[in-house]
Parts: sequence; C-alpha cells; structure tokens
Amino acid sequence: MSEHSAGGLSVRSALAMVVFTVVFTAVMAAVYLLTLAPIARSAKAEKLLLIDQILPRELYDNALLDDVLALPATPELGLEQGGKVWRARRGGQPAAIVIEAVAPDGYSGNISLIVAVSADGHLLGTRVTEHRETPGLGDYIDPKKDKNKAHPWIAQFEGKSADLPPTAWSVKKDGGVFDYSTGATISPRAVTHAVGRVVAYVSAHRDTLFR
Repeated sequence: MSEHSAGGLSVRSALAMVVFTVVFTAVMAAVYLLTLAPIARSAKAEKLLLIDQILPRELYDNALLDDVLALPATPELGLEQGGKVWRARRGGQPAAIVIEAVAPDGYSGNISLIVAVSADGHLLGTRVTEHRETPGLGDYIDPKKDKNKAHPWIAQFEGKSADLPPTAWSVKKDGGVFDYSTGATISPRAVTHAVGRVVAYVSAHRDTLFR
C-alpha cells in the first residue's frame, strides 16, 4: 500500500512538473512575442536618435534605416564581422551615407563608430557608439561624457573634406590637423585614424556606397 502511495506521489509530482514547465514555457514565449515588436521599435528609435546627431533630417526624405547596405568583413574599416551602411536620399537621389567602422587600437581595445559622409565628399560628423576607454581620460571622445559641451572634441570632424591628404587624418602631435587632450592621446589618435580610413574607403567605393 505504501509502495503504491509512494509511486502515485511520484507520478503526480512528475505530472505537476510537466504542467508547470509547459505553462511557464508558454508564458515566456507569449511575453517574448508580445515584447519583440516594442523592443525592435525602441532599438530603431535609439539608432535614429544617434544618427540624428550627425545627419540632419532635412538632408533626406527616405526611410533611412530601411535603406541599408550590408558590408562583409572589411579590414579597412576594422569590421571583422561586417557592418552596415545606411543610405540617405532626397527626392530619390543619394544625399549621404552613415557607415559603421571600428578603431581597433584604442587604449582598451575596440572603439566602435558611425560616420556620416555627404554625397559631395564632406564629413558630416561622427559618433562613438561603444568603447571601454579609461574613464576621465579617453572619455572625451564621447560627447555625452566630454566636459566641453559647447565644443566637444568629436565635433571637429564636421565639415572636413575627403580632399584632405592622408597625413592630415591624425592628431596634431603626430603632424595631423586634429586637436587632442594632453596626456590622453591614444583614444583620439585611434578615432582620428579610423575616421580617416572611413573617408578613404568611401572615396574608393563611392559608386557602390552611393548607388
């Protein structure tokens, strides 16, 4: 009798666990499906807010994030896993692109960037999207952390032409034209070199990127 009771208890426990697992999995799946679209919309809005900082909306009238070109692994841009190019158009004509790049030589590793370049070859702006640079030293490459809110360091790239010679795409300490903060050269040097490589890449692949 006791064996039957023990066996019955085991079966009931197992069934309860199965029911719990099925119900829990179904609830988790439902939550995932319900939040999938809002999360995607939130990520899209966040991406546009960042792009808005370097690419004025009045320059284009297409659905920017839907007009995307996938890049394969591109060593010139530091993109080991590939990247994206968003193409801005106005009246159906190419107006600018926003392109991803990575500076692999930051003080603490990779510094991820987006760079906006107009169809006439001018650099509209750049923003750091991810980095692990030393707080208080390399932070000023990120305008959110740059103490100079009126003239953040990263803003000096705006309006620069692709016609600048390659040697100009460096900090002044190395003979280039870009400012840096004394005692914190590695981060701005890495970003400046990466932006220079982006400009060179865009010039070399202009027909494909602005198609």
